[in-house]
Amino acid sequence: MEFKISEAQREMIVAVRALAQTEFRRDAAKWMDGTFPWPNMKRLAELGVLGMSVPEEYGGLGLSILDSALILEEIAKVDYVTAMAVLGEAGVQTRVISHYAPKAIKERILPRVVSGDCILAICMTEPDAGTDVANYRTNTVRKGNHLVLNGAKTLISRAEEAGMFVVFTRVEGKPGREGIGCVLVERGTPGLAVTGTYHTMGGENLHEVQFNDVELPPENLVIEEDGFRKLLTAFNTQRCLNPSISLGLAEGAFDEAVSYVKERKIFGKAIASSQGIRWKFADMFREIEAARGLLYRACMTASPFPDPIMAATAKVFCNEMSIRVTSEAIQVHGGYGFTDEYPVSRLFRGARYGSLGGGSSESLRDLVGKRILEGADLTDGILSLDTY
Repeated sequence: MEFKISEAQREMIVAVRALAQTEFRRDAAKWMDGTFPWPNMKRLAELGVLGMSVPEEYGGLGLSILDSALILEEIAKVDYVTAMAVLGEAGVQTRVISHYAPKAIKERILPRVVSGDCILAICMTEPDAGTDVANYRTNTVRKGNHLVLNGAKTLISRAEEAGMFVVFTRVEGKPGREGIGCVLVERGTPGLAVTGTYHTMGGENLHEVQFNDVELPPENLVIEEDGFRKLLTAFNTQRCLNPSISLGLAEGAFDEAVSYVKERKIFGKAIASSQGIRWKFADMFREIEAARGLLYRACMTASPFPDPIMAATAKVFCNEMSIRVTSEAIQVHGGYGFTDEYPVSRLFRGARYGSLGGGSSESLRDLVGKRILEGADLTDGILSLDTY
């Protein structure tokens, strides 16, 4: 097996890294109050990055999920808030539109995603249901020649800025998971309201979104038949891109810690000369590289969406690895690591989000465990799971 990024991927990484390590690094603390990083999004649009998941026919780059993960990883090394903003353009919402929306909607929305003029928000979590999709109450019904959407979503990223909302909804009140579909709601539609704001420890704001008798054209129901399977299949994209941010945060904290221990002295010597400190870095490096291998492999299973078991496995490992590594980076900074003067505290706060969004670690462990016990056999063992 050859595990090597292409020259085109390397050039892309270098371009994004140059932007992130200069402009984004300099201003990263500015966005911690919940301000949306519009200047950064503008610069990324100029670079073409916001169109990474948009097909070329609509002005995008049509990049793979691995390419998207590599880009988000570079941004997250210095700026969690901007990485999360870009996740909306690279993630499942863009791919749902690209794969399932009518051509007229694609032509209207996707070029605006590429230019940075249309931010996308995905609306899943409800006040009484997060992972428990089967208990969603948001509902869409047909009424005459249009659709009517009612319900509420909570903890929604980018809601204040979004030009389009990709909404997971029940269709015609059909119960259970089989009743879940997807509608598109454009900002400014009567009955749509962004009502509540939650400021997060990572710096970004999350919001509540209300849909009160929102009337939509029938073509805005982009997924209905076999909707739950299609949505969850597409959502495996998020389970590769969320952990790419976790990986980037860990790498950024690791780099900050390396620089610090080489310069910081104790008893007349750089603390990097301590065996105990060197062992910490060996452990952090091992965890980062193990996470990288799992994540990149999961991304490479995409056709067009990633394998659900590999994506879930990579997500759990990367999310939890990031918490451990960013925490250790704070530890080697000593008391300074606990202050806002050093980036490691900001990176640690961002890392805590990963295992909460896009499927909790607990729910994904259960998913993987079920697949193992149902799919593995005594003859082929783990190879029978078809994840290799």
